[in-house]
Amino acid sequence: MAVEGSRLMTIYRRFKPHLLMVLAQLGYTFLYLITEASFAHGMNPHVYITYRHIVAGFVVLPFAYFIERKTRPKLTMLLFLEIFVLSLLGVSLTLNMYFASLNYTSPTFLASVVNTIASLTFVLAVVLRLEEVNIWKLRGLAKVLGTLISLAGVMTMTLYKGSILRNIGHPLIHINRSSAAQEEWLKGSILTISSCITWSIWYIMQAYTLKRYPAQLSLTTWMNFVGAAQSAAFTVIVAHKPAEWAVGFNIDLWSILYAGIVVSGLIIYIQLWCTEEKGPVFVTMFNPLSTILVAVLTYFALGENLYMGSIIGAVIVILGLYLLLWGKEADQKLQVIRKCRPDIIYESDGDSPGGGKGTLNMKEEP
Repeated sequence: MAVEGSRLMTIYRRFKPHLLMVLAQLGYTFLYLITEASFAHGMNPHVYITYRHIVAGFVVLPFAYFIERKTRPKLTMLLFLEIFVLSLLGVSLTLNMYFASLNYTSPTFLASVVNTIASLTFVLAVVLRLEEVNIWKLRGLAKVLGTLISLAGVMTMTLYKGSILRNIGHPLIHINRSSAAQEEWLKGSILTISSCITWSIWYIMQAYTLKRYPAQLSLTTWMNFVGAAQSAAFTVIVAHKPAEWAVGFNIDLWSILYAGIVVSGLIIYIQLWCTEEKGPVFVTMFNPLSTILVAVLTYFALGENLYMGSIIGAVIVILGLYLLLWGKEADQKLQVIRKCRPDIIYESDGDSPGGGKGTLNMKEEP
């Protein structure tokens, strides 16, 4: 029994990041549905983002204070400015564009376009020389082709709607939305893609910040409070009527509490932990899971229109994404070999998704 228990614990520790990211995507799936219902009810997206991060900040604060009291690094002015920019990219600017686009597109479209974050992160990493690409190796070519294919999928979803799939039965939940807003598809697409670009920068930047401030709970707290202040400053300008800030005991309140506690609190902490353990690309590779779940739930539960262009584009995006991730994984395996055995070099003569073999050649000792 002891041996079996030890084996299960070993498996759990190995796949703990994978399990946590699956749970995070399940949390994001429900977020798409509850926020759409709240926005359809009349909730202002910018007010929602401000309240959401205020709630998240107060929820995470006591955990950050007591758990990381002895391990939390000193917060310098330079580090605070870094967190300020990090909050702008990951909270206020990005989410205000992202959720505003929900008024003009659909949850399925948003969940699909988010899959490009991994590709965009890869492109930025190459530009910043954080990622090496050797197009003469199959793994390098896979990363380049995967990026291009993924972006082609986004363009397909943005520019091509196609025919509408016939709804099966009656929707389980009815959400009344403005048809006029849904017609501004291009405007929503631009907002969504812009938010994905800033999100990609955020993923890269947080990996650096965690090296200087390795306290995930404290960093989550700071980002929520600073992001809430930034969002509030913007929201006061665009939503200055007191009635727009009022929240009743209805779907608006529940969406704020859910988003604040579960998403901006728990899930952001999970992503920071997984980023430190596995890197930013690992975190983004699970986005297609929420795409599938959102598409299924909105189609069957809400009776939302599902366009052929969205399906085709989503399939293209996912194929490109996993081609990119295969190339990335091959590079990481090579780095592990070089780190563990500095006395050898690895020459790949069979890089292929099917698992081709390579050769190990001894380096000459000086």
